[in-house]
Amino acid sequence: MSIIQKIADGWILARINAFERSQMATLFLPLPHKFSSPGLSSAVKHTRVSLIRVNCSANTNSSVSTSKENSCQFKELRNVACGVLAVLALTSTSPVIAANQRLPPLSTDPDRCERAFVGNTIGQANGVYDKPIDLRFCDYTNEKTNLKGKSLAAALMSDAKFDGADMSEVVMSKAYAVGASFKGTDFTNAVLDRVNFGKANLQGASFKNTVLSGSTFDDAQLQDVVFEDTIIGYIDLQKLCVNKTISDDSRAELGCRN
Repeated sequence: MSIIQKIADGWILARINAFERSQMATLFLPLPHKFSSPGLSSAVKHTRVSLIRVNCSANTNSSVSTSKENSCQFKELRNVACGVLAVLALTSTSPVIAANQRLPPLSTDPDRCERAFVGNTIGQANGVYDKPIDLRFCDYTNEKTNLKGKSLAAALMSDAKFDGADMSEVVMSKAYAVGASFKGTDFTNAVLDRVNFGKANLQGASFKNTVLSGSTFDDAQLQDVVFEDTIIGYIDLQKLCVNKTISDDSRAELGCRN
């Protein structure tokens, strides 16, 4: 039987409880009622518990008669028990974080699309904002005046349309623009760091003198995009150059080697 199975069956815990009951620090770790693991023996798998008690301490009880060697070995086993059980308990009770990013529900604000014309009044390059901006599914096609120079830090833009819009000098730090359409959009002098442009349509967009550091373009359409004097990191550039939709002229502007 492995050490973990012995721990799970309560062998070590029973010895710890009898050995140093009076001076041990006690840690209570809640577990679900149906706790099961492939590595545990059948006796433990079917045990219904609501609390595991893990006793962890380096103190010894002088009234207990045992040899120095056995005491040291026991302490080592006790420490292993405490560590492994703590990990098992925390793993079982901690919430699971999804691998894919989860977005909040669509805003019910009837004027949410107009929020883009105001922007984040305290928006900064680090994505700080005074109020979330939800522009998902909004249509700003050929908008030439109301978006220019606005701060849209951390804005939700997925599936929105900005075709032909003037978004020069806009700040979109940490924006989420997956699946959005920016065909022919003017991003001249804009700050677009750490934007997620995954699966976005950027055909004919202009990133002249635009900051793109940290932005991603997975499966985005980048035909005829202007990258003149674009500011982008070397690693980000390598990832961007993998996109096969970039034209030869655009690749030359970026300095792609492949």
